[in-house]
Order: sequence, then structure tokens, then C-alpha cells
Amino acid sequence: MLAAMTDFTTRITRQPLPYEPEPAADIARSFADLGPELAGLLSATAGCSPFLRGLMVREADWLRPALSQPPEAALDAILDPLEDLPMAGLGDGLRIAKRRTALLTALADLGGVWPLEKVTGALTRLADRATDLAIRRLVADEIRRGKLPGARPEDAGTAGGMVALAMGKMGAGELNYSSDIDLVCLFDETRYPGEEQEARASFIRVTRRMTALLSDLTAEGYVFRTDLRLRPDAAVTPVCLSMAAAESYYESVGRTWERAAYIKARPCGGDLAAGDRFLRALVPFVWRKHLDFVAIQDAHDMRLRIRDHRGLHGPVVIEGHDMKLGVGGIREIEFFTQTRQLIAGGRDPSLRDRTTVGGLRALSAAGWIPSDVAEELTDHYRAHREVEHRLQMVQDAQTHTMPATSEGVDRIAAFCGLAPEAFRAALRDRLERVDRLTEGFFAPGQAEDGPELSAHAREIVEGWASYPALRSQRAVAIFNRLRPQILKSLGRAANSDEALAAFDGFLGGLPAGVQIFALFDANPPLVDLIADICATSPKLARYLSRNAAVLDAVIGGGFFTHWPGTQSLARELADKLAAVPDYERRLDAARRRMKEWHFRVGVHHLRGLIDAFEAAKQYADLAEAVVVALWPIVSEEFARKHGPAPGRGAVVLGMGSLGAGRLNAGSDLDLIVIHDAQGQEESTGPRPLGARPYFARLTQALVTALTAPMAEGRLYEVDMRLRPSGRQGPVATALESFRSYQRDEAWTWEHLALTRARTLAGDPGLMGEIEALRREILAEKAVPSRVLPDVADMRRRLADAKPPSGPWEAKNGAGRIMDIELLAQTAALLAGDPARRVEQQLRAGVRSGFLSAADESALLAAYRLCWRLQAGSRLLSEAPVDFGALGEGGRAFLLREVEAPSAEALLARLQTHVAEAALRIDARLGSAGTNQEGEGDRAAG
Repeated sequence: MLAAMTDFTTRITRQPLPYEPEPAADIARSFADLGPELAGLLSATAGCSPFLRGLMVREADWLRPALSQPPEAALDAILDPLEDLPMAGLGDGLRIAKRRTALLTALADLGGVWPLEKVTGALTRLADRATDLAIRRLVADEIRRGKLPGARPEDAGTAGGMVALAMGKMGAGELNYSSDIDLVCLFDETRYPGEEQEARASFIRVTRRMTALLSDLTAEGYVFRTDLRLRPDAAVTPVCLSMAAAESYYESVGRTWERAAYIKARPCGGDLAAGDRFLRALVPFVWRKHLDFVAIQDAHDMRLRIRDHRGLHGPVVIEGHDMKLGVGGIREIEFFTQTRQLIAGGRDPSLRDRTTVGGLRALSAAGWIPSDVAEELTDHYRAHREVEHRLQMVQDAQTHTMPATSEGVDRIAAFCGLAPEAFRAALRDRLERVDRLTEGFFAPGQAEDGPELSAHAREIVEGWASYPALRSQRAVAIFNRLRPQILKSLGRAANSDEALAAFDGFLGGLPAGVQIFALFDANPPLVDLIADICATSPKLARYLSRNAAVLDAVIGGGFFTHWPGTQSLARELADKLAAVPDYERRLDAARRRMKEWHFRVGVHHLRGLIDAFEAAKQYADLAEAVVVALWPIVSEEFARKHGPAPGRGAVVLGMGSLGAGRLNAGSDLDLIVIHDAQGQEESTGPRPLGARPYFARLTQALVTALTAPMAEGRLYEVDMRLRPSGRQGPVATALESFRSYQRDEAWTWEHLALTRARTLAGDPGLMGEIEALRREILAEKAVPSRVLPDVADMRRRLADAKPPSGPWEAKNGAGRIMDIELLAQTAALLAGDPARRVEQQLRAGVRSGFLSAADESALLAAYRLCWRLQAGSRLLSEAPVDFGALGEGGRAFLLREVEAPSAEALLARLQTHVAEAALRIDARLGSAGTNQEGEGDRAAG
């Protein structure tokens, strides 16, 4: 007997101090046979809690053997037999189980045998079991009486499609000692087509009977007080709703507090699978796709309303302090945690933990709160919950309020095993510390004084009141706090008037303001970033006004970390898209993620974290990752209608700048598609297609996926004119046709384009075969007698069709980007070299003897300067480079990018390099027909 008792006894690490000596002594005598450790725990507990003393006396025969085994086994012995209780005995059986569970968990808690999570978990297990048994037995009774239309006896196993969702602490497995239980009762109306009203009436009866069975006080006590008020629009809706009605409510009028409530929601009784389906359908409501900082203000307003309603403002006074809702209380920690989860949980599923401690841990791991803050709040939360439990254990009262008298507080101190003054000091410190840690997060800051404005600036600022983003009072209230900081940040720009004008364009383009203003309010560094962008690139500021959600990425973690590269980008995007069930929503999700990464590259380039060539590589990596991730999704959606692709399917090739892995901020994508049906004439599917139309329509589906304007905009513009026969040819080309065309029909310019072709997505074997074919063609077509005259003619045509737009032109014209790229591709073709980038192609020309080392050096100097100028200007404006038309910030950015001290020095260097490159290209390909000297004269003027 004594040996068996060691499991509970040896785990005792603490016990209360007996507040009332006489009841303690009575229990010590009654249970002296249990030994000093257990008898001491029971005695001290009875000296603090009349309720628990009564349970010890009433359940003495059960208690002795229960404490002779591990508490986990004792709990199982309470809960497991409940499944076999008949309906007539269920109410009494559950009440007896509640008494015994209450006594067992109290002793395990007070003795330190179980940590907080095990205590609350045990109480939650009983609540789950009671709810589930009640629903299933009562639904079975409805079926037996013929009240549930079309239901059979076996349907009782899933409660006929009815489910109870555990909300709040029950949903999180965190029930407190004398907690009521919050339930939302729903039913799956799809099981009752045409008979939904009759089914609803039956489930309403079940819900009411379940509430009575659990809540009514009888000679055996009660099970759990049950609260159904968290259901949608509880004042006017029945106690059990259809899932369709509930989903419609949340989608249309659901509020922030309801979103927070569903963080913890969990099916606990009845048809658990139906409950899981309902919660999955609610994910877009609870977990917003964008960072949602409006939730902070909503939570703050809710806290203030609760405090106003209950009169809980003012300094901490221990007597009468509300441990749940008062200053520094449990709800502060829960709100702090849940609000941060709501802000970022839509983007990061790892944050969607139902428990408060688990939520704090997840937020810390993801970088949303410092680890020391998470650890400290966790300690305070656990300590607060233990005090709350002891308040409730005294008389089994659903209270969270400290006693109003010093004697009452002394009892709770003794219950916690502390002397009164030590308890008061520790509790006050914890409450004040929680208040300091959380108040700064919730409470909005006060508006600063703004800077002095010029008359012109005042006129711009006064016009903001008419903008769509400032239509609502809520947006105005947040923006008024932000405006001084915004104006100060803009005032620090090199040209504050230009920066203010760009911000005015940004603000005027915003369709709404509350979300983004709340984002700025919670993250002041974003204001400086916006000011920096406005001071440098009005184009990027206008882009932001149309795509403000990309700012989520700045604070979502990883914005300023190293670039992940194509494979990681493609894998991450593919994983995100796989988690989205609907095809169109996948395309929108791809657009959101692409824009965030695209914006990141632009910001890094603008701030000098990367240069033009690094930005070019990153833009190309991103475009390739998008194609790689989307191609299987497009193919899968197409196959769903028309069957799998015939043969080996198709391969997507990047051409032009994408093939070379070098794009700028405004580049479109040059693509072609090559397929190999391997003799299969048509697909096999619901609507089969012949091989040629199959791949043509599949290609068009890819183009649409990339280019279609959707809710989140478009991904890229796509150009497919580099396919065989250009606009006249089919949009997708068969492998054999491509092979024969390249060998027998293709023009020299098409072989030049092939020098930069690169397979991106598709069957690996087919990709390898196409790359091998590309190399064969390049080797076969390295015929100078044909290539050089054709390229010379092509160069003259380009010079006539696309002359330079002015002295700052970097792309078109002799000696500039396109001219140098033309020579580089020629060099690669003549060398039969597979190199794709300009640098490697020029090097191939040197190795083959077509170019000299001096040629290479001069051409690369011109190309690098022109590329930096072109890539930088494309980040600032859509228009051709016009240095004089750029703002002061934009000019400073370009001069930094090209490492020039002044505009005059840059122009002189540009003219020198371009003229030198043009002369060397002339020597290899013949004159382009432009007047370099005259052009230089015009540039100087």
C-alpha cells in the first residue's frame, strides 16, 4: 500500500499554509493513515478552502485509493467509465466525475505535482468528454423519437452533423478551476437538403437539453456552467445555427473580437470532422492575408471599454483587484498575445497556436516579440493563473477578484504558501510589470508637434483631407498622430518639396487608409522608409500606393536578410501556393508574394544595399521562380479538364534578358514553349484535345496566369515573339519542328536569340535534350560568311528603328546596351559557345580571336556604365533617362550607382565610353549609320 502511494507522494513539491487551524487539524486526523506528506497537503488545503474540505469528506472513500496511484491514472479512472453510462444516469455520473476531477486536480495543483498546463488540461478533458457525451446521447434520443429528419441510429455516432466548438479557455485547453465553458453549437445543413428547418429545430432542442444537463445544480452538484453567447449575433440567433449561416455572418459582419475568439476555437463534441471543416472555411476570416495592425487599436479600444464598464482604471490595489480584467491582469497577456497572432498569423501559420503560452513562444521564435519578454510574460501568466485558481478553490466560485478585505487576501496568500506581505509585494510587482510590458504595445502614442511648413507645403497638406484614404474618422484619427512624424521625415530629404509632392502622390493613390496607417503607427521605421522612397523614386511611391500590402514584407521578417536565390524562392512560393485550395486564389497569392519580393529588390537597390547588377540578378531569379512555381499549377489545372499532357509534356524557355538572368525593375518576360507528344495524338481526360491544340492552349493558360489583371494585379507582361516564325507561328512548338526550323529555316537573328535561351520549367529529360539541341545548333551555325553580313544589316535596321532618345540614352543607339549585346551574341554564335551573359559571350569572342582583349575591356566598360544607368533610371521612372527631369534624390541615387561626382562628369564619361564602344563594334560589324560625332555634340549641348 505504502509503495503504491509513492507515485503521488514523491511528486509533492509544495503545499499551502493552513489559514484556519481547526479544519486543517480535523482533516489531518481523518487522513492520518495516508502518511505525513499526503496528510499534510490535505490538511493545509482544508485550512484554506471550505469547498475542498467538503469534497474530501464527501469523497473520502474514493480519495484514498485515488491518491495511491499516479494522478494521471486516477484521472483516466474517472473519465473512462463515463462512456458506458446510460442516458438516465449520465447527469449524475458526470457530476460525480466533476467532483472527483475537481478534488484531484486541486491537490495536484496545490502540491506542485502537476504544472499549470496539466491542471487546466485535466479540467478541459472532463469538459470535452461531458460535452461530447451529452450531444451524442441527446441526438440519439432525437433520432429514436423520429425528430431528426432522415437520420438513422448509426448517425448518432457523429451527432447527426451537430458539433460543439469549444471557445476561449476551453478551446485552448486552459480551463480555470471553476470555469464555465463557452460553446458555439452548429450543424451541417448539407446533411438535410430541403429539411434544414426541421433539423435546426431538433438541434436547438439538443442544445438546450445539453445546457441543462451540464449546468443545472442538483443534489450531486453541477458539471459546468455553459455559456452560448459567443455564437454569431447571440441576441437574435437561435442557440444552434447552420454552418452556412455562421460562415455567412463571419464573412459579412464578423468583428475583431470574434476573430480573436476563433484563435482558440476547437471542435470538442459531436461531429468533430464537420467542425474541422467549418474552422478551415473560417481561416480567411480569422487569419487575414495581410498584416493587420488595425487589430491593435481594436484590442486597445476593447480593453478600455471593459475597464470603463467595470471601473477598473487607476493604480493597483490588491484588495478587490480583478486578476482577469484589471490592470496587469490575465486578459492583458491574452490580448497582447492574440493581437500579435492576428496581425501576422495570416502570413505565418506557425503563429496559430491556441494556447497563450504556446502563442508567446511562437511569436518569440518568429521574431515578433523579444524572447525575454515572451519568457517574462509566460512566468507572469502562470503565476496569475495559479492565484486565479486559488481564488476559485476557496468556495468553487467563478470569480477572478481578490477579496475586498485584508483577511481575505491573507487567506489567498496562505493558499499560495506565502506570508501575507511577501504575497502582496510579489503580486503587485507582477501586475505592474505586466502593465508596463503590454500597455506600450496597445496604447497609441500621442501626436508630436509638426514642423513649420512653407505656404506651398501647407497647401498640399490641406488637400489631404479630401483623399479617399482619409474618408473615415478612424483613418483620420490614426493619420493625425502620424502626420507630424511623416512631415519631419520628409523634411529631412535633400529636396523636401519634391519628397512631399511624391508623398502626396502616394497618399492620393491609396484607396483606403485605416490598415496602412495602423501599420505605420505600429512600426515607425516604415515612415522613414516611405520618406526615403518619396525623396528618391516617385515611381516607387506611386507603386506603393497601388500595392501597399507589400509593406507587410518589410516587418514580416527577413526583408533585409541575404537573397535566397532561385531554388529557395521557387520552393517557398510552391509551398505557399500548395496551401491555397483554389486556382484563382493561388494566382492571387503568387502575385502578392512576387510583389513583395520585387519591392524588396527595389528598396535594396535604392538604399545601396545592392548594386544594379545584383538587382538585375535578383529580378531574374524572382521571375524564374514565379515561372517554375506556376508551371505545374497551370499544368495541373489544365489537366483537370483535358487530361495529362501527351508524351513528355512541354518545357518553358526563358529568352532574351530572362534567359541571360539579367532583368531590370520594369522588364517583361520573353518566353517560348517547346513540347514533345512522343507520337501521342491526343490527351486522355474529360475533354480530350489533340496534341497541338493541347499545348497551344496550355501555353495560353500560362500566359494568362502571368499577365491577367486580378484582384492582386498582374505578375508580368509576356512577349512570345521569339518563338519560331514569330507572331505567325504557333504559340507552342513541337520539338521536332523546332529542331528542323532552327537548322533549315531560322534567320540569323533567331540563332542570336538562341544564344541566350535557357530552359526554366518542365520535364527534366526534355529540358536536357533542348539544351543539348541549343548547343548543337550554335555549333552548326557558326559560319562567319553568313553571320557577319546578316548582323551588320540587322544593326543598321536597329539604328534606324530605335535611335537614341537623347544624350542620357543608355539602351538604344551605337555603343550602348543593345548594340553591345548584339556584338556579344554574335561573338558567342561565331564561337559556337553556349554562354548567355554579355561578359561570358565577349570572353568567348576573345578566345575565338573574333575580339581582342582591348575590345573586351572597352565594351565591358561601356556596357557596365550603361546598364547601371539604365537599371537605376528604370527604378525611378518609366520615361527615358532625362537627368534634368529627375528629382534631387533620384539624381543623387544615380550618381551614387555609377560612382560619378556630378552630372557633368557622368555625361562626359558616358559619351567617352559609348563612342569608344561604337568604334570597336563598327570595326567588327560595320558602321551602324549614326553620326557619333554629331550625336556627341548634341549631347554636350
